[in-house]
Amino acid sequence: MLSKLTVSCAPHIGGPFSTRRVMVDVIIALAPAMLAACYFFHAYALILLPTCVLSCVITEYLCNLLRRNEKPLESLGDFSAVITGIILAMSLPPAIPFWAVIIGSAVSIAIGKMVFGGLGSNIFNPAMVGRAFLTASFGMLMTTWTVPATIDKTMPQVSAASPDAITQATPLGHSKQAIKQAKAPDKTAASQAQLVNSQLKNLFVGSTSGCLGETSKLALLLGGIYLLIRQVINWRIPFAVLLSAFVFASIPWLINPSRYISPIAHLTTGGILLCAFFIATDPVTAPLTGKGAWIFGAGVGAITILIRVVGEYPEGVMYAVLLMNSVTPLIDRLCKLTPVGGKPNV
Repeated sequence: MLSKLTVSCAPHIGGPFSTRRVMVDVIIALAPAMLAACYFFHAYALILLPTCVLSCVITEYLCNLLRRNEKPLESLGDFSAVITGIILAMSLPPAIPFWAVIIGSAVSIAIGKMVFGGLGSNIFNPAMVGRAFLTASFGMLMTTWTVPATIDKTMPQVSAASPDAITQATPLGHSKQAIKQAKAPDKTAASQAQLVNSQLKNLFVGSTSGCLGETSKLALLLGGIYLLIRQVINWRIPFAVLLSAFVFASIPWLINPSRYISPIAHLTTGGILLCAFFIATDPVTAPLTGKGAWIFGAGVGAITILIRVVGEYPEGVMYAVLLMNSVTPLIDRLCKLTPVGGKPNV
């Protein structure tokens, strides 16, 4: 009789979602953004994406060997390392050298995930850990942006036969320049902000410089809607991220619309949508409760806009996610789960 008992850690109630199924759904949701990256950045995407994925998978395998795991390939079957590689690739400049990509991928898995014990034990989003390392180590490489191969006719074209890419400031770079020149006597700051506000169509479609997978907001929205329909992610987190970002971005814009970009422009620039649907919703590093999800998402959105408007760095998604990851245990303590069958006696 006792031989039929299975001893395991919680949770003991199963559900329709397996880790593998969730990861496959995320890969499917990221497919439109990956296709858009290949469309806008051609060979850069075709090199960067598989390099990140393969580097993450190989690093996890090597870490399993170092931990003397009897089945070093078993953890690769849940595709979590693949997801980390894709998201890291999506958050990198298209023309970043492959050797830097390999280093960032290795740090993402080894330091951001495996050093904590593997999937389910890490406290920070692994892809953001790798990106933070690359930003701190190779600042110039992480701030050199490539103009898409297919852009509107008013911008310079990139020749497919040319070995060198044409670089251009990102919309958030123009926004930060406008803020820094807000007290200038000329109209430079106003023209910088108006340039971003007037490019909403290009920002939404993806015809602008930026990280590999964050330029096309249309592709990211399609993937996010798929995840919501499949109920893979907690809808509260992306809604809280976008709502909080919109509200906090509206404050400076309402005060001085000629110097600050509009809240809609904020939502269609940078990695805010990639963060809202694919990074902040990481079930391992996000709070467990609905109330905690609202707090977490609102914090990510607010910190992102605070860094964009007040800080020196044009983008704040990476730092916002890592900062909120660090307070997730505190949020879980404040917003306790209700046990099955009753309420907590507190």
